[in-house]
Amino acid sequence: MRKFLSTAMAAAVAVFGFTACESNESGKAIFEVRMTDAPGDYENVFIDVQSIEYNSDSNWVTMESAQPSVFDVLELTAGIDTLLGSEEVDPGYISQIRLILGNNNTLVVDGETHDLKVPSGSQSGLKLQINEELVAGITYSILLDFDVEKSIVEKGNGSYSLKPVIRTITEATSGAISGTVLPDSVSAMAFAIQGEDTIASAATNEEGAFMLRGIAEGSYKVVVDAAEGFEVLDTAMVDVEIGVVAPAGDFTAVEEVVEESAE
Repeated sequence: MRKFLSTAMAAAVAVFGFTACESNESGKAIFEVRMTDAPGDYENVFIDVQSIEYNSDSNWVTMESAQPSVFDVLELTAGIDTLLGSEEVDPGYISQIRLILGNNNTLVVDGETHDLKVPSGSQSGLKLQINEELVAGITYSILLDFDVEKSIVEKGNGSYSLKPVIRTITEATSGAISGTVLPDSVSAMAFAIQGEDTIASAATNEEGAFMLRGIAEGSYKVVVDAAEGFEVLDTAMVDVEIGVVAPAGDFTAVEEVVEESAE
């Protein structure tokens, strides 16, 4: 196990650049925005989403991961959804998100394409209530349930307008495990192991704390591999629940005893 963990730690350092003085951003939460739809009596409904913003501490912030895209919401039925964006953020309260729609919204009826006019979506955006407190280490999914039948208004002149009716569903989709390695001067990697599989790993920060994020519900063994010259004998069994940060406790790093060979 010791050899395996040392190899895993070296790989993590190589890939992510963890060092003794760097944080593993354990204080972050993750939230993703997805869209789904109920069936509608049309052939296609193409929605042009240019960007997504979220309101945190009364400030509007643009989701950098949400790229402009046009997609057919009628393909997002029967439990199918699409990922619009995923963001790593500071924990805290998110009150709203805002969809900024472009001008390429169209509707196909009987093989004919019609423009969907958006009264104000392109200018000020479509605001949706979220009202969720995000906890560090937890992943949240915000599902936008687009109601096509209620969102499309047919006018008397044969044209159509888009007045989106969207229900928001927010839920935590993972748990997390937190712990501390003492003394904090010793850099280390923590691992969540289930059976023979390593599910997650994280480096300690300057305070010796670690956060194993995105953990599915279940029981995990937490082990720690310290920097060269130190070892951690402590392990912990932790039960993880969705939406909860489970404490693994403290782990103590001690200097390895090197036995001198007899001459």
